[in-house]
Amino acid sequence: MTPFSTAVGGLATDVRLPDGDGPFPAVLVRTPYDRARHRAEARGWARRGFAAVVQDVRGRFASPGEWHPYRNEAADGAAAARWIRRQPWSDGRVVAVGASYAAHCALVLALDAPGDARPDAVLAAVPALGAAETAREPSGVERLLARAGWWAAHGDRRDSDESALEKALAADPGLLTHLPLTGLPERLGRNLPSWAGLWRQRDRGRLVSRAAHAATPLLAVGGLHDHFTEDTVGLWRAWGGPSARLLLGPWGHGLVTAPGPDAGPAHRVDLGELYARWARRALAGELTAGRHGALALGGGDLWLPAGTDGEPRTQRMRLLHGSAFSADPGRPVRSDDLTVPAGGPPDRCLLVTPPLPRPLDVAGPVRVRLRATAHTPSADWAARLVALTPEGTAERLAVGVVRRAEPAGRAAEFTVGLGRLARRLRAGTRLRLEIAGHHFPAHARNPHTGDDPVTAVRLLASRREVDPRSVALTLPVLTSRPTPIDPVKEILR
Repeated sequence: MTPFSTAVGGLATDVRLPDGDGPFPAVLVRTPYDRARHRAEARGWARRGFAAVVQDVRGRFASPGEWHPYRNEAADGAAAARWIRRQPWSDGRVVAVGASYAAHCALVLALDAPGDARPDAVLAAVPALGAAETAREPSGVERLLARAGWWAAHGDRRDSDESALEKALAADPGLLTHLPLTGLPERLGRNLPSWAGLWRQRDRGRLVSRAAHAATPLLAVGGLHDHFTEDTVGLWRAWGGPSARLLLGPWGHGLVTAPGPDAGPAHRVDLGELYARWARRALAGELTAGRHGALALGGGDLWLPAGTDGEPRTQRMRLLHGSAFSADPGRPVRSDDLTVPAGGPPDRCLLVTPPLPRPLDVAGPVRVRLRATAHTPSADWAARLVALTPEGTAERLAVGVVRRAEPAGRAAEFTVGLGRLARRLRAGTRLRLEIAGHHFPAHARNPHTGDDPVTAVRLLASRREVDPRSVALTLPVLTSRPTPIDPVKEILR
C-alpha cells in the first residue's frame, strides 16, 4: 500500500494504493477538514482493494485558492474524477465517498458533474446537502448554535479550530444573545465575511430534486440524533438511481462514534467493512434494484426495514400549566436544559401523558396539532417531546419549530412536525410535551417584531395562549411486535 501526494487541478491530494499490480477501483474523498485526518480511512480502503484518493477542497489546508463553502465542489470534484480515470493504476471505476460536508462534495459530483466525470456509485454519510439546508429548518427557522459553531471553527479560514465557539462562549457566555446576529464575527474577534451571506441562502431542496435523475447506486447513512436526519431520509426516498440503500442508526453526527442513549449492542456496526462490501457490490451491479435499508429501533436493540412507519395514534395528554404564557426572547426556553422552572410566570405550555401501561414501539414522523394564539405579528412555536422515565430522569425525544405570521391576537390551527423517531418506550414512561416560543440557542430567537431574526436589534415579549383541548400529539406506533432484520444483509442485498 504505497502512499504518495500530488496536486490535482492544483489541489492538494493524497493517494494510497493497495498492494499488487492493479488496476484498482478508486474511492474519492474531498474534504474541508484536512485530508491528513483521513489517513486511517484511506489505509482501510486500500487494505480492501480500493485506491483511496483524498483531497483538500479549494482554499482549505494545503489547497490553494479561496474557500467559498458549497461553491466550487462540482467542478473541482469533476477534475479529480477525470484525473483518477487517466491514471495507470485506475480501472476507471470511481466511488464518491464522504461524510457531512464531504458528503455534499460526493453528491454534487454524482448529480451535477458532466457524464464523463460522474462517479459509478456514491456513499453519503450524514449529508450536509447545502448551505440552505444546514442553516435552517424546513420551516425556515434558523439553526443558530450548529451554524455558529461550524462557522467559528471553519468559516473564512484555511485551517480549523474545532473548539473556537466553545472557547468564545467560555469567555463571553452571552455571546449568542448579542444583536444583531450578523454582528457575531465582531464578537468572536474574527473576520467572517461569509457569515451574513449564509442567511440569504434560500435554495433548500435543490439536491434532493436533482436526486430523482441520479444514475448511480447510493448508500445514505445517517443518525436519528443528527441534525440532518430528515435530509438523509429525503435523499434516499428521492434517489432515482438503480438502487438506493439507507442505514439509519441511533447515532449523532459522528455516527457509531457518537451513540445516543438509546443505542444497544446490536447497533454497533463496522461501517468501514460495510462500506467496502457495498461499494464492491455496487460497482459489480450486484445490488437488488429499488430502495432498501435498515432503521435502528432505539431502546429495543434491534433493526427494522428502512421506511418502517407505525400507525398514527393520538396520545391523551393532561395540561399541567401554561395554557397562557409569555414567550420572552430576553428569557427564552433553553434547548440545552430540560429542567422546567417550578415558580414564576409560565414560559411554556406543559402537558403530560399518563404512564405507559406497556412498552410502546414508535417508528416514523411525530407531529403535534394545536390551536393557539400569539399577540405579536410574528411567532415561532417550538414543540419539544421529552420522555420521563420511571426512574425520574428526563430525556429529549424530538423537537420541531415552525414560524407563523398571523394578525396579532388571532387564533390559528397548525401542525408542528417533530421529525423522525424510532424508539421503544418502556412501560411506566410518561411523555411530556412543551410548547414554547423559543428553543435557544439551538435556534435563533424570534424577536416578535416581524423583523428578520438574523438582523433584528429589538426584542418584544409575546403573549401566547394554547387551547389545551386542541393539542393532539400523534405518534407512529407499531401495532405488532417488530421482526428484527440484519442491517448488513439488508444494505448488501
